[in-house]
Amino acid sequence: MSRGSPDPMRLPAGAEIRRARPEDAEAVARVHVAGWRHAYRGLLPDDYLDGLDWRDRVERHRASLSDGPDAVSTFVAVLDGRLVGFAAHGPSRDDDLPQGRPVQEVYAIYLVQEALGRGIGSALLRRCLAAAPPDATVTLWVLGDNARGRRFYERHGFVADGATKTYAVAGRELPEVRYRLDR
Repeated sequence: MSRGSPDPMRLPAGAEIRRARPEDAEAVARVHVAGWRHAYRGLLPDDYLDGLDWRDRVERHRASLSDGPDAVSTFVAVLDGRLVGFAAHGPSRDDDLPQGRPVQEVYAIYLVQEALGRGIGSALLRRCLAAAPPDATVTLWVLGDNARGRRFYERHGFVADGATKTYAVAGRELPEVRYRLDR
């Protein structure tokens, strides 16, 4: 680790990771939109990203956060009392993976821009991994052109497993790459 880099095992002072609650839905929706705007700038049209409205996502997040821990598990990062990130994981949505062991999927990790590079994303990912069965294979999908996201997952031991699919958004067909961590 280089001098001045955050310790990936420690959170900044004033930060905590906890399980999300239904009352977090609005803040999670705000982070979701903010995360899309900076993560996908240059990959999606600016007018599409600028037109995203967090209010369009609140009810979906509220429903997800109200379903209980058996469906999607969502964790939030709070820094100095402000929700600055979230991660969601649950059962894999892919049917092409080997049977015989549990398979979990990380569905999303998003942070507000000012929380990037502080170890918060790593802490959220570690929390998802800790919540998965210890013998689980964990997968996730990332846009093929999302170099920052791909580097992040690779630093945490995920490897591209050769599976690809297309994600249609904003009138574009974007390639996605599946990453996998066998534990």
